[in-house]
Amino acid sequence: MKVVLREDVEKLGLRGEVVEVARGYARNFLMPRKLAEPATPARVSELAKVNARRALSEAQSFEQAQEIGQRLGQAELRFDVKAGETGVLFGSVTQTNLADAIWEKLKVRVDRRKIELAEPLKRIGRYQVPIELFADVTVETRVLVVPEGGELPPEEELQAMEEAAAAEKAAEEAAIEEQRAAARAAIEEQLEPEPDEEQPESEEASPPEATEEPSEEPQESQEQT
Repeated sequence: MKVVLREDVEKLGLRGEVVEVARGYARNFLMPRKLAEPATPARVSELAKVNARRALSEAQSFEQAQEIGQRLGQAELRFDVKAGETGVLFGSVTQTNLADAIWEKLKVRVDRRKIELAEPLKRIGRYQVPIELFADVTVETRVLVVPEGGELPPEEELQAMEEAAAAEKAAEEAAIEEQRAAARAAIEEQLEPEPDEEQPESEEASPPEATEEPSEEPQESQEQT
């Protein structure tokens, strides 16, 4: 089933892209969470027109890309997000979020697919994000992911928080693996054949008592004379 993504979905696609997914996945997960909508011909046509307009406002030459690159290199994008005590976000900052922020702050269009994020940003911190604007024109933009209602702590504290989060994740994974091992052991124990029940020892049959066979006494025959 083809759907149009309404939000970036990790390992699936970016907002506005048309992707093929299983019908059950679309109806039971994506659509109820408003992450996607059916890819009707009218909706696909509308997206094509939007993408064409955006492409016209992106860098069209090497010189134009250099000019935009200078602006992006001096810019700083800030995202105030909800985060836990160890700095892990309740969500993530995606390529689409970055492209939207660049447009809102600088009125510059960049292709989201040219924003080089190996994966969405999932921790508070300071980042340098490369963006390819044109052939041979790549610029790094500074990105701050800040806890909502606060400010970023020093780098040493960020490092300590990251290590604490890694240790917590490792402990959770170890606990899950221990549970799996216990479950596997229980299943294997159930599958093991039960040992044969011990048969009660039978009384050894005593040898039959020896009976004395009657001895044949020789009978003296008297010869009659």
